[in-house]
Amino acid sequence: MALQCGIVGLPNVGKSTLFNALTSGKALAANYPFATKDPNVGIITVPDQRLDKLTELVNPQRTVPTTVEIVDIAGLIKGASKGEGLGNQFLANIREVDAIVHVVRCFDDDNVVHVDGSVDPVRDKEIIDIELGLKDLETVEKRIDKVARAAKAGIKEEVKALEILTRIKNHLETGRPARELLSGLDDDARKLVTREMGLLTAKPTLYVCNVDEASIHNGNAHAESLKAAVAGENAEVILICAGIEAQIAAMDDAAEQAEFLEMMGLTEPGKNTLIRACYSLLNLITYFTAGEKEVRAWTVRNGAKAPEAAGVIHSDFEKGFIRAEVIKYDDFIRLGSEGKVKEAGKMAVEGKEYPVVDGDIMHFRFNV
Repeated sequence: MALQCGIVGLPNVGKSTLFNALTSGKALAANYPFATKDPNVGIITVPDQRLDKLTELVNPQRTVPTTVEIVDIAGLIKGASKGEGLGNQFLANIREVDAIVHVVRCFDDDNVVHVDGSVDPVRDKEIIDIELGLKDLETVEKRIDKVARAAKAGIKEEVKALEILTRIKNHLETGRPARELLSGLDDDARKLVTREMGLLTAKPTLYVCNVDEASIHNGNAHAESLKAAVAGENAEVILICAGIEAQIAAMDDAAEQAEFLEMMGLTEPGKNTLIRACYSLLNLITYFTAGEKEVRAWTVRNGAKAPEAAGVIHSDFEKGFIRAEVIKYDDFIRLGSEGKVKEAGKMAVEGKEYPVVDGDIMHFRFNV
């Protein structure tokens, strides 16, 4: 399932440093604007303690985690919507991703140049919002011109589309993102906004406050100002210190990493929190298969039915789906094995309409 989170932000906010820490990649992280022009793509594993616990109990030949793709998109600047600073290229890259991770600088450091001369996370966020919003407004206005004539002719579908587009246009003109409207739209309207037009500000968004080491636990005034600014957006905000993450990523020895985390007062790398947040942002859940040969985590969209989940393994599983044998994760852990789960009558047999639940351990029966 090739769903992607795109990392965006102004130049020099720590995007590429964070990308490298997440993926152990080699994106250019430099102290000047446009050090990164082309998007870097990395595949990262999703940390999941449930997978580790299943591996302990089953002792398989191999363990396979699930993954998410992360795209490091070059920094935007004022005027990007009009092509400034390679803006058209950057905005096209954002359009291709499924969700946005917006990194905002929330630390003071005279040695790291800020593209606008000072640290102001709310201003920085608004610069990105304005550029994305202006591009969306351009997209909506073009679509309005396209449907207006048909709407005047009384074509029902076009009349409805024009009403939705006008509502979105009015909202965007207030400077607010289109995603704020999604909960109030029906399925057809949401499809128009998110799929057909691919509005940038309709994409799910996670804000990452890149803070200094001293602020990693409790944040700082910069982070608090950003949280207040996005309070009405229904978007999550997390704290990350890209500098700490870079140090952890540079350590090959697990014991050395553990010692460093303890010294910093952390229970795990911040990248784990970010990866799980990206996974949730994409509206994904995990189910597992567990056997002697392999314990594996599989990714499906939240709300997927059993046949769709089977199809993630192989298309034949979905085409010839008969039933799914389902064990709840807590039951498996409590009882210790599939055999004991069966003895206790805790294995359920589910049909085509079964909605997969995060953490389900599943075995599919099919015939092709």
